[in-house]
Amino acid sequence: MGAETEIFGFADELGPEKVVHFYLPRLRLMAILVVDNTALGPAIGGIRMAPDVSTQEVFRLARAMTLKNSAAGITYGGGKSAILGDARRPDKDEIVRAFARLIRMHDDYIPGPDMGTDEHCMAIIKDETGRGIGLHRELGGIPLDEVGVTGYGVVEAAEVAADFVGMRIEGATAAIEGFGAVGQACLRALAAKGARVVAVSDVEGALYDPAGLHYEELVTRDQATGKVSKLWNRGCARGTRIEGAELFGLEVDILVPGARPDVITMANVDRVKAQIIVEAANIPLTADAEKHLGDRGVLVIPDFIANSGGVIAGSVELRGGTVEESFELVKRPIRANVRDVLSLSRAEGIHPRTAAETMARRRVLTAMKDKGRL
Repeated sequence: MGAETEIFGFADELGPEKVVHFYLPRLRLMAILVVDNTALGPAIGGIRMAPDVSTQEVFRLARAMTLKNSAAGITYGGGKSAILGDARRPDKDEIVRAFARLIRMHDDYIPGPDMGTDEHCMAIIKDETGRGIGLHRELGGIPLDEVGVTGYGVVEAAEVAADFVGMRIEGATAAIEGFGAVGQACLRALAAKGARVVAVSDVEGALYDPAGLHYEELVTRDQATGKVSKLWNRGCARGTRIEGAELFGLEVDILVPGARPDVITMANVDRVKAQIIVEAANIPLTADAEKHLGDRGVLVIPDFIANSGGVIAGSVELRGGTVEESFELVKRPIRANVRDVLSLSRAEGIHPRTAAETMARRRVLTAMKDKGRL
């Protein structure tokens, strides 16, 4: 444990249980697997594909999955993996298949999709390992990106948070950082509740319109392939182009960071003007920035509480459930968890993350004690 603490600076009694680095010289494939904790069951966690992912980041993401799965009340532990490389590389299928073969023996880890991977990648993983969630419907899966269950859960969390501070989500303004599958689902769900999304962003920049943005004006879907392309990056959508970093400083009621980790830090935290932040991405705020916002009175709903819809749906998929069932099973625990976290936060005078971690760690520690791991 001393060596792990030196490497990560975060390791504790929960884990990590396993940290594995892979390298295949022939393909120049470098990858990382972290299984954080399996006291509640095999570790579920996505495969991230990006060129700049670090071991520490994968560990932090794996820990978020441990807490997320515990808070969601499902019988799975937490893990995460990463393939270091550009998700747009032409030999991606070969890389994903090679990675699948590397993790085949690690049967305490069940992969799912994450940034840079999708249903097709999961089909390859499942073909090689016999494990995986987020598969195409045709393979008996619940396609998480297609149905938007994670974004749906984020907006359910946002509505409970808004009620907590006396804000009506109908008529509230929102900005979404990250306009991939989760961000797009967030926009649709917010609009369905009457909120006005005034800004969205991706790696190419952001689009801002104080009158509100509409999903059908931002993206188009190829009916044959199902592939989504962004109209606003082709100059086909109304609104003003702004720098992506400007989105965090907009005057909005609700801010939804939904892309990369650590996008709000002490360097830009004072630009944030939102009253509520709902973390759709994993670890989108640094710990000190999140604490600073809480001290300022900004309500921050932690990632592993707000964005647990995907893994809840994954657990439904693993037992052969339906898309419709997954939406109902996502709604109830997320809304209940947000209420419980905010009630404990108010009663104890602590930040929501502290309250959420207290609740989630309690279940994991109980399972560890029952299994003789403590």
